[in-house]
Amino acid sequence: MSGVSKYFTGVLAVDRMDFSVRKGTVHALMGENGAGKSTLMKVLAGLIERDSGEIIFQDRTLDTSSVNRVLHQGISMIYQELSPVNSLTVAENVYCGKEPSIANGNFFLDKKKMVNDTAALLKELQITSISPRQKVVDLSMGQKQLLEIVKAVANDSSLLIMDEPTSAITETECQLLLNIVRNLRSKGISFVFITHKIAEVFLIADEITVMRDGGLVGTGRIEEFTYDRVVSMMVGRELKEIFPENPAIIGGDFMEVTALSSPGKFENISFSVRKGEILGFYGLLGSGRTEVMETIWGYRRRSAGEIKLNGITVKIKRPRDAIKQKMAFLTEDRHGFGCFLSLDVLRNIMTLTWLKYGKSFFIRTRPCKKAAAEQLRSHQVKTTGLGQIMRNLSGGNQQKVLIARWLLTEPDVLILDEPTRGIDVGSKYEIYKEMVELAKEGKAIVMVSSDLLEVMGMSDRMVIMHEGSISGILDKGEFDQETILYYASGLVKND
Repeated sequence: MSGVSKYFTGVLAVDRMDFSVRKGTVHALMGENGAGKSTLMKVLAGLIERDSGEIIFQDRTLDTSSVNRVLHQGISMIYQELSPVNSLTVAENVYCGKEPSIANGNFFLDKKKMVNDTAALLKELQITSISPRQKVVDLSMGQKQLLEIVKAVANDSSLLIMDEPTSAITETECQLLLNIVRNLRSKGISFVFITHKIAEVFLIADEITVMRDGGLVGTGRIEEFTYDRVVSMMVGRELKEIFPENPAIIGGDFMEVTALSSPGKFENISFSVRKGEILGFYGLLGSGRTEVMETIWGYRRRSAGEIKLNGITVKIKRPRDAIKQKMAFLTEDRHGFGCFLSLDVLRNIMTLTWLKYGKSFFIRTRPCKKAAAEQLRSHQVKTTGLGQIMRNLSGGNQQKVLIARWLLTEPDVLILDEPTRGIDVGSKYEIYKEMVELAKEGKAIVMVSSDLLEVMGMSDRMVIMHEGSISGILDKGEFDQETILYYASGLVKND
């Protein structure tokens, strides 16, 4: 790719970008949210039309007039937001759009061939966790990622673009995915690997390219880079520490949860969070940590348990009740349950607080815009203005808008479920600083995360879950990776 540029409504998203991938290599494409990584790759995949530049693939000019044309030339892109057909089987998804028909007939699908060929592909890739006849709706997020790789191989792709492939899968599934990438690389298939997990890059990549503000910062072989150098190139400044210090003064218990249970999800959950405290919730996927938070919030029905706020028992049967009790809940699924992607930034920020700035049920636009604009400045949201459509913001900026929405409700308790999932290291640091400032104000914060280092770095105490139960509660001085993983695995650590 030479001199590739792309504008969106006058905003330069990709600026005369040069990018190249060698055959049989994994090339990591790094940068903060909004750096232009995904836009550049969507240009390559034929999803977005470029405004200038040249693309050569296997010594020929690449026809990027459509996704289908690019696909037939040997390039597949696995998007961050997966969209398989859940109602179909694994085999039907692999052959969706190119279904084989029975010999001498055009009206009947050759389902036997689809199943047998898919089984052969799964065996070749050493994927044993899914089967051809399995319904996709029953697959985990990690299994769906593997399915996308199978589909790409079935298309005879020689270049695979993977956008945040490990952001929502377990450690075991991550290792399996990386092993498959290594195996395909040994067969001459090339990869563009977009991820915010820098440590992961040093496990799998042969080369790195770093983007910032739509342009090229640097590129080279993996041996030429260190973790600190990648971070510095991405954010344009040195990050002396990954996690900011938390000088908040911790007070007494503010939220107390006692014997909370939800049928088939978790049993007998009891914990407390104090004023000015960041309480981390950690556990492997499927441990029930998100379900606990959704039940506290009133999104799920509970069968037993009590919730106290500032010593007073409260009844929360639905999210509206939680909001009235000055609780905020930042969902882990910002696209599915957080953002209104087709609406503008103003409406996304003000969703819960329009009437706060109204009078007799009439919304006053000017104070609403003023409040929203102050939030944009306070949270350093990179946007063209309040009128920008939410889907056109980067993941990190979308997350900041959601945090701004909740802070306008003036909550006393904040439940943050995966607050930094899928966002870059610079945006993460800004969100961490925001959490520290809120703790200093005396807010009680519960942070759910699958990133162990993040939980250890940000929490004052940690609750560890395993298969629907609390397996341990540790103070900061007791944090140790091995101990935490023992608890998360349901094991008892012997001293």
